[in-house]
Amino acid sequence: MTHSGNPFGQVLVALVTPMTADGEVDWPAVEKHIDDVITAGADGIVVTGTTGETSTLTDAEKIRLVEVGKDVSSGRAKIITGGGSNETAHAIELYKASEKAGADGIMIVTPYYNKPTQAGILTHFRLVADATDLPVILYDIPGRTGVPIRYETILRLAKHPNILAIKDAKGDFSEVSRVLNQTDLMYFSGDDANVLPHLSIGATGLIGVTANIAAAPYRVIVDAVNRGDLAAATAAHKQLEPLVRAVMTHVPGTVSAKYILHGLGRIGSPRVRLPLVGPEEWEAAKIEDELALVHEVPGADFSNFRPDRNAAAGGALPKVSGTTR
Repeated sequence: MTHSGNPFGQVLVALVTPMTADGEVDWPAVEKHIDDVITAGADGIVVTGTTGETSTLTDAEKIRLVEVGKDVSSGRAKIITGGGSNETAHAIELYKASEKAGADGIMIVTPYYNKPTQAGILTHFRLVADATDLPVILYDIPGRTGVPIRYETILRLAKHPNILAIKDAKGDFSEVSRVLNQTDLMYFSGDDANVLPHLSIGATGLIGVTANIAAAPYRVIVDAVNRGDLAAATAAHKQLEPLVRAVMTHVPGTVSAKYILHGLGRIGSPRVRLPLVGPEEWEAAKIEDELALVHEVPGADFSNFRPDRNAAAGGALPKVSGTTR
């Protein structure tokens, strides 16, 4: 499952962006959280992705997250920037700035809201990939963007020298197998519940939300698959299942991950930026019920879990809004 030319790592965390109670980026908490997940076994960090609240970050914040990530990682993990745009010109500008800031790679999401044709998607990805020397991960998540990257488009994009991988949040395993058979693309699971199934058919690794809370079990799964130990990988997968359900089922992953990290005392506030809001009472109760089923997950001790529903309530309006340019 390894790839000799893999510039991204295998256990990648879709990093949350810790914020203060008033919705400003908590930079000391960002540094601590990056160090925590690397220490737990992550060898790649995706900053400014969906989980990092990219749509409500300013461009300046996105670039600084790359810089902070590079500084904290000190070569221990690759720093991938996921904060693209649904405007091709803006995406190019952001990725060029991210490259200058030291990013090790870029993750380009399918243009959202515009609902371009496959020809438009192809052109968008090619032009962005042309504009940088960094290795590229395509991000296929039609549930958020409104359009999938179709098989034929993936085959054409795979011929671009900078496009090396794809993050799959589409869940079409037959297509994953088909693309793996027809191209040299590396696949990264973009669905926390399906990491092991993806790896079992040839994926390279994962880009996970739950890994913010517990990266160590994903390291166990990946290492076990690499050495062909399906039993060990399956055991770790089963152990993680209730935590994945807690994070990914009831509210957006960003919201639940911050709620849980705050309850564990690992970030100072569970605040998210509007239009995201913290879990309502019944949603928080469901998350907590799922967490009660989590046992002996490496790096996630819930014996001292102290959730704060009041601190998580609502969402923040930051002083400076996210910018188009």
